[in-house]
Amino acid sequence: MKKIDLRSDTVTKPTDAMIRAMAEAEVGDDVYREDPTVNRLEEIAAERLGKEAALFVTSGTQGNQVAVLTHCVNGDEVIAEAESHIFYYEGGAMSALAGVQTRTLAGVRGALRAEDVEKAIRSTTNIHFPRTKLICLENTHNRAGGAVITPEKMKSVYEVGQKHGIPVHLDGARLFNAAVALGVDVRELSQYTTSVQICLSKGLSAPVGSILAGDRAFIEEARWWRKKLGGGLRQVGYLAAPGILALTDMTERLAEDHNHAKMLAEGLRNLSLEVEPVETNIVLVKTDSIQTTAVEFLKRLADQGVYAVDFDEYVIRFTTHRHISEEDVQYVLQIVERLLASVPAAK
Repeated sequence: MKKIDLRSDTVTKPTDAMIRAMAEAEVGDDVYREDPTVNRLEEIAAERLGKEAALFVTSGTQGNQVAVLTHCVNGDEVIAEAESHIFYYEGGAMSALAGVQTRTLAGVRGALRAEDVEKAIRSTTNIHFPRTKLICLENTHNRAGGAVITPEKMKSVYEVGQKHGIPVHLDGARLFNAAVALGVDVRELSQYTTSVQICLSKGLSAPVGSILAGDRAFIEEARWWRKKLGGGLRQVGYLAAPGILALTDMTERLAEDHNHAKMLAEGLRNLSLEVEPVETNIVLVKTDSIQTTAVEFLKRLADQGVYAVDFDEYVIRFTTHRHISEEDVQYVLQIVERLLASVPAAK
């Protein structure tokens, strides 16, 4: 049976060129800062993101949490969008590791409104309040269906942060998806951040790792926190080598994933399913109209070799990536059409 895995773009495998680069990488001990390959990756990443320096971290979650630890102290408050990854999917790490309190705000398709952020910033003169020390954004926004946060929206929040002396951290796990969708250089987005995390192992197809970038002083402090979290690696150049190719060779091809996601969304709408707007590589589909829970429909899909994930009781997420072809999209639509024909409410 054919298997089509649309659970996440994290299922991507490294390219043949990445595998060769891993085998041939020049390495050293990164804790001593003697690994030339990871040093090169960090230089490339900093330049691509328009920042002074960058740090290789094991995952997006580690990058986000190192950023929080670097920006904040125990007892501070962090503003984040209510369904942001850093709040929703990171195991409560901000409270467990940094000892900070999260203040969540409802966004519009994942985008925080500057006026809401400004209202949420605590007074520094009232001793009853925690101190607002960080604002977190996410671009693209996962739970908003891969929604793109425009430079204008990011700028408006960043300017609020600047006005109050509060840094802005961006969870940019899929930031290159946003840049490609907008047709802009990624620096058009990262310029409105104090620190930014990007993931190398999603649509960019590297096997492991993320990048945290910011100014030199921030990255020096972040390196210390990474070590405390067990992230000081040794011959990490074997992992950094494919990361270099992820940044130099893989970003522009994300447009193909976006096209396939839009094709899938259009086909599902033609089958009378409700689909959220698609801007990048994530497709959110509602199943309440067919009176079937997401989990129930996913089981039927899996029986046909199609895999996705539930996002809510009646919401399924499909994520396109490098291993999904136009032919695969058409196959999935045929499977869904067949399954819908067996659901009485869908006839």
